[in-house]
Amino acid sequence: MGFIPDDWLHTLDYSTLEKVSGSYVSDDFKQREDDIVWRVKVGGEWLYLYLLIEFQSSVDKYMALRMMVYIGLLYQDLLKQSHALADGRLPPILPIVLYNGNQKWTATTNVADLIPVVPGLVSQFKPSLQYLLIDENTYTDTELAPLNNLVAAVFRLEHADSASAVSDIVKLLIDWLQDRPDLRKMFAHWLRATLMRKSEYGILLPEVDDLQEIRVMLADKVEMWAKAYIAEGKQEGLQQGKQEGMQQGEMLALQRLLAKRFGAIPAETIALISNAPLADIERWFDRAIDVKQLSDVFID
Repeated sequence: MGFIPDDWLHTLDYSTLEKVSGSYVSDDFKQREDDIVWRVKVGGEWLYLYLLIEFQSSVDKYMALRMMVYIGLLYQDLLKQSHALADGRLPPILPIVLYNGNQKWTATTNVADLIPVVPGLVSQFKPSLQYLLIDENTYTDTELAPLNNLVAAVFRLEHADSASAVSDIVKLLIDWLQDRPDLRKMFAHWLRATLMRKSEYGILLPEVDDLQEIRVMLADKVEMWAKAYIAEGKQEGLQQGKQEGMQQGEMLALQRLLAKRFGAIPAETIALISNAPLADIERWFDRAIDVKQLSDVFID
């Protein structure tokens, strides 16, 4: 919580931090998933503060609306599980958006700003819900490096420009999370997905359950994979131009990921990928990491 200027939040016992279910099914049976939801004890009592965290790599004009929906679904799920407070009230939620995109964040942080002002009675029922935006682009590695902070480590990992830099940060995480195997596992899954999305690597990593496994792979293979991928990209660039070479590499990475997760790829799917623009391929790759079935990758 080092990025949040709030004295009360800093007094909480974060050794009690637990990850809770991030999947909800609304009344129309459409599954919605957020990125990470945590709970922590407040004041040593069985009172929970839910931290709803959404990782975002592009500017979403309607992020405030998405967060409002997520919070509503979370509350609905908590009531179904009988996780209301002892007096029947709902536990507080701190909605956080961690932004790691290249563009400046321009979306409003309050859903009220998405709705025009109207006079009279209707104005009394205008919803107002705000989320906390943490934009990693506003911090340099020099500022982040001294911070003994997990969010700072996440930001540094996403901006690391070499496998050795990633390995150094992973070592710090292993030390910090020595007594938290649950958090080590969560970070291992997230880091695996992050490395697989990096175009300079263009690799597939096996399933991992601990950061130490990631570190071993980095030491043994990532630099080799990166060099091979760059060499392949250069060769493609000489033959077809830099853009075509990049697109070919992304297409290959997506097909390998789909085959790894879902088995043999239908011919029509390969044809769809082969004729798709680079932006679609990148979006499908990100989606393919988490979806449950092949058809969900291509749903718009």
